[in-house]
Amino acid sequence: MDSIDRDIMFHLRRDGRLTNVELARRVGLTPPPCLRRVKRLEDAGIISGYRARIDATAMGRGFEVVVAVEISINDLQTVEEFENAVASYDEVVDFHRLFGRPDYFIRVAVADQAVFETFLTSRLMSLQAVARVDSHMIMKTIKTED
Repeated sequence: MDSIDRDIMFHLRRDGRLTNVELARRVGLTPPPCLRRVKRLEDAGIISGYRARIDATAMGRGFEVVVAVEISINDLQTVEEFENAVASYDEVVDFHRLFGRPDYFIRVAVADQAVFETFLTSRLMSLQAVARVDSHMIMKTIKTED
C-alpha cells in the first residue's frame, strides 16, 4: 500500500459515492489505473464495503448511551449466546468485547430515556450472563467515523 492507495481510502471514507472519474481526479490518476487500485483494495479486504451514513436524530434515535457490561458466566457457549443476542438488537449500534474490565462496551441509540430504560431492563439485563451494567449517556459527539 502506498500514498496513492491511502489517498484513495481517504476520499472514499469521506464519500463512498464518488465516481471513479472524480476519485481519479482527486488522487492524480487517470480513471483506469484508479479503478484497478480500488478493485485491488476491495479484493484484499482493505475496502470491505460501502454504506450510507444515517442521521440518528432524524431517524428518532438521537438518545445515545454507552453501556459497560460485565458478565458472570464465561464458558464459551454462554459468551456466544450473549454476544449473538446483543448483536441482534436493533438498538445496538456498536458492540465491542474488551480485554480486562468491563467485558463489553455497547453503544445504544434509541428515541429517548424511557425507551432506553425499557431496552436495558427487558432485553439487556434479562440475559443470563449479565452480572453488572453501567450506563453512560452521551452528552455530545465530538467525532465519529460512522
